[in-house]
Amino acid sequence: MNISEMKQALQGLSAVNFRLPTGEQLPPHFHVTEVGLVSKHFVDCGGTERRETVANFQLWEAGDYDHRLAPQKFLHILNLSDKILGSEDLAIEVEYQQATIGKFGLTFDGTDFVLTAKQTACLAQDACGIPDAQQIALPQLQMAACTPGGGCC
Repeated sequence: MNISEMKQALQGLSAVNFRLPTGEQLPPHFHVTEVGLVSKHFVDCGGTERRETVANFQLWEAGDYDHRLAPQKFLHILNLSDKILGSEDLAIEVEYQQATIGKFGLTFDGTDFVLTAKQTACLAQDACGIPDAQQIALPQLQMAACTPGGGCC
């Protein structure tokens, strides 16, 4: 989900609800503690220089059970963040405290904002010898054995 999509969704809501990938609702007294710009400049394992930039929201809950973030207030916060986020319609990444800070993608199902699981990936699989999963036949996988010096570990 991008910033423009979130702003559009907020305009039609009477309440702001977030749901975890497990289906569990975030408590209704959550706070949006930060809206920021996160830029990552890195080199992947194949030596390619890359840049990623996302809008980052930090969600947090405290003991103030009477707190409720109205859609209009959230939209106001997003509009204030325009000066930091700039004019690019950035993808949104959400941070939410669990056992550690979790990073999530975001979608909207027409009623709730849904935190989606994010996965790591090798961006240079062809450069570091990872075979295409579809090219390996199942019998090869069953027969493969990892031995010292065999190069599979």
